[in-house]
Amino acid sequence: MYRFVLLGAAGFVAPRHMKAIKESGSQLIAALDPKDSVGVIDSYFPESDFFIEFERFDRHVDKLRRRGKMIDYVSICSPNYLHDAHIRFALRNQAHAICEKPLVLNPWNIDGIEELEKETGKNVYNILQLRLHPSIIELKNKVDKGAKDQKADVDLTYITSRGRWYFISWKGDVHKSGGIATNIGIHFFDMLIWIFGPVQNNVVHLMEADKASGFLELKNARVRWFLSVDESNLPHEQIEEGQRTFRSITVNNEELEFSGGFTDLHNASYQDILNGGGFKSSHARPSIETVFNIRNTPPIGLKGDYHPFVK
Repeated sequence: MYRFVLLGAAGFVAPRHMKAIKESGSQLIAALDPKDSVGVIDSYFPESDFFIEFERFDRHVDKLRRRGKMIDYVSICSPNYLHDAHIRFALRNQAHAICEKPLVLNPWNIDGIEELEKETGKNVYNILQLRLHPSIIELKNKVDKGAKDQKADVDLTYITSRGRWYFISWKGDVHKSGGIATNIGIHFFDMLIWIFGPVQNNVVHLMEADKASGFLELKNARVRWFLSVDESNLPHEQIEEGQRTFRSITVNNEELEFSGGFTDLHNASYQDILNGGGFKSSHARPSIETVFNIRNTPPIGLKGDYHPFVK
């Protein structure tokens, strides 16, 4: 039984981490969130201590460590801009970190984390659950076995409607979330780089607060991508059916079917980590570098090979 603490207990993704901790047979010792709407903890660890102030949470974890009740893992579900600080908190307390995407906002943050990993002997793991999806593993195996002199044509389209609250929250602040390409696109970019190889060219066609689009040339693929939180970008079929999300990845005009199988991917991620696997900071670096470059590249408009949704 491993001992966990969790930062960001009131967030959308936190229950998936609580469930994964529970089903791994481990224990949640304490949780932190400045918001106290965390009744979901009762479904998993009602005996967990809870704090709304980081200073008291920090003191509590330090006291446990000094009493020999070491924390094994720190699960991080806090806003993106706090990940770097919370990872450092974990390592300073001689615990491994399990962090949601994006691991950090800037490539140089990874440099500092890797230095601390060497100093402390502890590891930082990033939740990259799409790498564990059966359909995506199958596609990677197919690409790995295929001809190396041919590049696939890939279209990535992800529209997940968000209300006005999104732009009031930290997610709407590019300095805190990294913007739309980082906040909602990072796991797709990681997946595509993992399957098709490193980035060779990175072009941005559109960059707005609620939508972004561009072109990535990877070692084994040409990728047109479009990301949006604007409901009006949904295809007519989804609007007529009352759906608020549209997700599509086509490879050489064939749809990649991966709509199912997401339920237990966080459980699988935790089990992989606890069994000695997991995806570390070095695995996260290529996608972090990619979204950083997207964020800092001026858009060129309707030029070149752009995604049809840009129109």
